[in-house]
Amino acid sequence: MIQDNNFNKRHEKLPVFIYDDQHQASINLVNTILATLTQKESRGEKLVLGLSTRSATIPVYELFAKAHREGRSFKNVVVFGINEFYPLNRNQLQSHYRFLKEYIFDVLDIPENQIHFLDGEVSRSHVVEHCQDYEKKIAAYGGIDILITSGMGSNEPGSPYNSRTRLITLNTNTRISAASEFFGVDFVPNYALTMGIQTLLESKTIYYLAWGEGTAKAIKNLVEGEVTESQPASFLQNHPQTEVIIDRAASADLTRVATPWLTGPCIWTEELTRRAVFWLCRHLDKPILKLTARDYNDNGMSDLITERGPFSKINIDTFNSLQHTITGWPGGKPNADDSTRPERALPYPKRVIVFSPHPDDDVISMGGTVARLSQQGHILHLAYQTSGNIAVFDHEVLRFLDFLQEISPVYNLDQEKTRAIFVQAREDLKKKKPGEPDSHAIRTVKGLIRRGEAKSACDYLGIKEDHVHFLDMPFYETGGVKKNPLSPDDITILCDLIDSVQPHQIFAAGDLSDPHGTHRICYSAILQALEKMQHKPWMKDCRLWLYRGAWQEWDVANVDMAVPLSPEEVIIKRNAIFRHQSQKDPAMFPGNDPREFWKRAEERNHTTADLYDKLGMAEYQAIEMFRLYRKGMKI
Repeated sequence: MIQDNNFNKRHEKLPVFIYDDQHQASINLVNTILATLTQKESRGEKLVLGLSTRSATIPVYELFAKAHREGRSFKNVVVFGINEFYPLNRNQLQSHYRFLKEYIFDVLDIPENQIHFLDGEVSRSHVVEHCQDYEKKIAAYGGIDILITSGMGSNEPGSPYNSRTRLITLNTNTRISAASEFFGVDFVPNYALTMGIQTLLESKTIYYLAWGEGTAKAIKNLVEGEVTESQPASFLQNHPQTEVIIDRAASADLTRVATPWLTGPCIWTEELTRRAVFWLCRHLDKPILKLTARDYNDNGMSDLITERGPFSKINIDTFNSLQHTITGWPGGKPNADDSTRPERALPYPKRVIVFSPHPDDDVISMGGTVARLSQQGHILHLAYQTSGNIAVFDHEVLRFLDFLQEISPVYNLDQEKTRAIFVQAREDLKKKKPGEPDSHAIRTVKGLIRRGEAKSACDYLGIKEDHVHFLDMPFYETGGVKKNPLSPDDITILCDLIDSVQPHQIFAAGDLSDPHGTHRICYSAILQALEKMQHKPWMKDCRLWLYRGAWQEWDVANVDMAVPLSPEEVIIKRNAIFRHQSQKDPAMFPGNDPREFWKRAEERNHTTADLYDKLGMAEYQAIEMFRLYRKGMKI
């Protein structure tokens, strides 16, 4: 756990425990909960748990399963589910009950009569009675001992402090967020049954979990913001025994992490100095070289001048370090002095692999850089880690199969066979209920649609056809949003490709905020593959560069390479993204951001260029940013 003193935490209204990663945080939490269970059992009592079904809780539930496999009994545990979509059959993939069933009920030895959940199929006329009975069941056990959550159930903004278990109407943002689970927002129920805010706050101990940079803003609001009905989680500030457990990425916006010089003395590392200077520039709307000694002193940074000054030296050093991140040669410029360049000049040309979690992340995140690498003569390979098949609308399948049916007589194709494929596809789609996963046949067609789009984009960018690799990693091919754990087969697929290319550069997605977690899994798989091959002779010449995609951008203070794009190159990148037609107008899984991916990418890249300009660099149309991976680096 990351240590900090109480003075630095003075902005925080809740106890916050920051860990390097979610695994270590979950281990500590599970050990605490199991110790509480042991204490309860010694007194002949049961431990009553309130359980959320958000993805942040999965590492905890997996550790419960591990403890049970190693002999720990959970027969003295009582479980209450926090919420449920309504109306919804409890056995549907999207049901919160089914989530808990797969992670908890089917895995642990909790007696069936100690498992309680809200029924998404209760008749509308009995909803009030059902909710009141749920409250009585909780009270009969003496209340919830431990609540494990990463939200406030389905309590929407505006929910009153004294609310109890009830039926609630879901707002548009919530339904959009759930669209990926239901394979489209149109299939997301309009209602949910949920414990009320007062019900949740009556839990004796609450553990609030959050992982990843995508939660950083919400954590800051929860921990440092005001208590308000517009932010239901803020009511946790009134709870006497709530602990916020987060990883390093989720802590990024907390005052003690984002601007520690405002909370007390700092150890002024090179990275923290850059971060502080860039913050000061944005705070005062000044470029780096115009900052004065008074600017530093008036904004809590006098210690920085004392330790690393004078201020003019800090300005010049920071300016130079930022300027040296900028390069138009992401593969290194041959026959040039590379002492201040982010990438080495030799060898040239370099063998490069760009890994893309889905078949469009490459062009969304670094399409301009891909175009540069191709134009500058490097031996470029594009590797698509997953098929991305669940993100294709059903109507796209029918459109492509209809085309196949229409074209078959023109080219004397087997009309009977193509007709049979079309009929079977229609039958599969007709049988499919809202929110159900696709049949294997339909997933195959959807995967081929995305594969064709990726090939089109690669062809547009000048990448050789035999340098385009579709890896179809097995962990992804479940047909649903929930994926399998990584297996040795997944790692072997990556190792085989990497070893066959023996790259000098690898580009991989370091964007861990995508709503399904696929980017995180794909990144982990690449690290495991590289670890497995670390003793290969060619590995000493290989660098791993990390990009971010549609969900998040790097903090400029952490960037090692910035590739500027001209207006013409922005258009090239846009056109490459447009080749992925199934992800436009709109994409099936847009997350909370309603903009299309190309629009997000352009605005993000333009914002980065604007920031460089305001810091005193040259003015560019757009910039793509990358971090150089260093062993053990936390992102």
